[in-house]
Amino acid sequence: MSTTTAELLKGAAELFPGEVVTQAHVRHIDLPSHAGRFALITLDNGLDHTKPTTFGPQSLGNLDRAIDQVEKEASEGTIVGVGITGKPFIFAVGADLKGVELLKRHEDALAIGKGGHDVFRRLSGLAVPTFTYYNGAAMGGGVEVGLHCSYRTVTAALPAFSLPEVFLGLVPGWGGCALLPNLIGADRAVSVIIENSLNQNRQLKGKQVFELGIADAIFEGADFLEQSLIWTSAVLRGELQVARPEIDRGAAWDQAVERGRAIADSKVHGAAPAAYRALEIIAAAKDGDLGAGFDAEDVALADLIMGGELRSGIYAFNLVQKRAKRPAGAPDKSLARPVTKVGVVGAGLMASQLALLFLRRLEVPVVLTDIDQERVDKGVGYVHAEIDKLLGKRRINQDKANRYKALVTGVLDKADGFADADFIIEAVFEEIGVKQQVFAEVEAVAPAHAIFATNTSSLSVSEMASKLKHPERVVGFHFFNPVAILPLLEIVRGEQTDDAALATAFGVARKLKKTAVLVKDAPAFVVNRILTRFMGEIQNIIDEGTPVAVAEKGIEPLGLPMSPLVLLELVGPAIGLHVSETLNRAFPERFTVSENLAAVVKAGKRGFYVYDTGAPVLDPEVEALLKQGDQVLTADQVRTRVLDAVAQEIGLMLDEGVVAEAQDIDLCLITGAGWPFHLGGITPYLDREGYSERVYGKKFLAQGVASVPA
Repeated sequence: MSTTTAELLKGAAELFPGEVVTQAHVRHIDLPSHAGRFALITLDNGLDHTKPTTFGPQSLGNLDRAIDQVEKEASEGTIVGVGITGKPFIFAVGADLKGVELLKRHEDALAIGKGGHDVFRRLSGLAVPTFTYYNGAAMGGGVEVGLHCSYRTVTAALPAFSLPEVFLGLVPGWGGCALLPNLIGADRAVSVIIENSLNQNRQLKGKQVFELGIADAIFEGADFLEQSLIWTSAVLRGELQVARPEIDRGAAWDQAVERGRAIADSKVHGAAPAAYRALEIIAAAKDGDLGAGFDAEDVALADLIMGGELRSGIYAFNLVQKRAKRPAGAPDKSLARPVTKVGVVGAGLMASQLALLFLRRLEVPVVLTDIDQERVDKGVGYVHAEIDKLLGKRRINQDKANRYKALVTGVLDKADGFADADFIIEAVFEEIGVKQQVFAEVEAVAPAHAIFATNTSSLSVSEMASKLKHPERVVGFHFFNPVAILPLLEIVRGEQTDDAALATAFGVARKLKKTAVLVKDAPAFVVNRILTRFMGEIQNIIDEGTPVAVAEKGIEPLGLPMSPLVLLELVGPAIGLHVSETLNRAFPERFTVSENLAAVVKAGKRGFYVYDTGAPVLDPEVEALLKQGDQVLTADQVRTRVLDAVAQEIGLMLDEGVVAEAQDIDLCLITGAGWPFHLGGITPYLDREGYSERVYGKKFLAQGVASVPA
């Protein structure tokens, strides 16, 4: 270990006393077919696969010392090669982000980048060939340490492989941006570093890693290391030559970078710098100067670590990975009642999606009911068809498909279907009277212990339960569409909901693998209330006279997954109108009902745009319906007005106790509306850009929660 590297890592370790330390164990193996003595480094933090191996400063120091040992052995000629692998199921998942959160100075952030580079690049300078055996999950620095080696193998059972840094607000800063395009070409590197990251951190499987050319060989999981060592022996004995395609360093490289910029523009609209910094390094790597590339990675990494985007990204990551697993305000788990049968009132699309989800996750009988046999049959038929699709994709086998189909039934008489149901959820028309009638009918036939859940998106759970003999067993259970994709489940406590009902709801949510957030019974709860205020302000701006294109453009710098009017199309204008009417009744001073939106709904239009050219274009028929005033705002004025409104609404929601903390609002927006990690949901952005203090009088989050510590 060089003195400089040792000093860097020692200084960084002092800043991060809570590191989960990874050891780098060296053992020696006699390779098959008498290929020689081989040094194998195993990365292991001493914990099971639920605590993945990471690289903090002490961990890098341990790897550096292991390299000291094998470097000496290689120079003395006592080994013929060096390999790196991980503990069972895990290779390594990159830098320890808990340490990154604590950094306060640019020079400390720079030390993290330089320390990683200084250690990893030693692998490529050894006097013998080096091998990486990706035996399990590999991300970030875990991928990058392998890129510094001469050869790589991958297990076919590998579940997750990625360079997720751009997703979090960083760049692959330990060699990824410089090495990967020089290994597999710029276009494929852009797919891994930019495209996959910006598509909700899409992961690669083992086969894809091999097909991309990142790994030179692929072996089955059962005897992966054994087969990798046999392959290594063949390479070292010269029996096997690893052929790699020549990298196109001409126009194709430049085109790949431009494709990456187009992807970044479409996803974040210039609002988040990480993707663009990564593309700059990839572009500069065209001449193969790795030293310059590593230096550029160091600077970019340090700049981004000290920036708001990464802090928001880490904050969002912690919300999804930690807070989501321990919902604030959830009752004791021991109060939850067992659920051995589920009833679903309704057999439309939403009800059928819910039935399928309960069936697959709980694997208990699920019974649907509706007002006529045709609807019931259609609902059960939908579930059966989806089961057949899973079978066709080999996601389930024939036995499981048969069992699922046998578990789902449909009846007209609620007494037949619900007499022994433990958990009954309604997904009928969004009208309070209809839902009250449904629950009255259910209460008359359901067992005394059954929990009643409503999938309402905006109506009062307390009012819904108010006419029942036992309102304490009614709970809000609000899913988000598409049910199979969006993780959020808003669990709403009515005025009389008891702890047993609430605990059962949280228990079911866990089994459904949903992110449950406890929400007060307030109009439209969290996501729909914020989105309706957000969308309503944009609709007001359009109604007052700002062109649709300008209103949409004003929001682009947020880097949202879709524009407001495309989102409205996804939600459905009729549903958007209904929620705005609900909130207008509750808060008429802030929520309006747009006459233009009402006209669009009345005309039966599914949205504001047509897609005849592939791109969204304002529908001429919708344009003809719009009645606008003469008040025209600029894009910047649009953004300020909309975000002022959102900041005001969030402040009011926190004052009302709709959720426990601002963190729950961000968790809801990330998991229920797909808002990006680089915003941290929304409150870190509002804090960073000054909206919170201007509108609410203070920041929503304490210094250091989603920002650089004081």
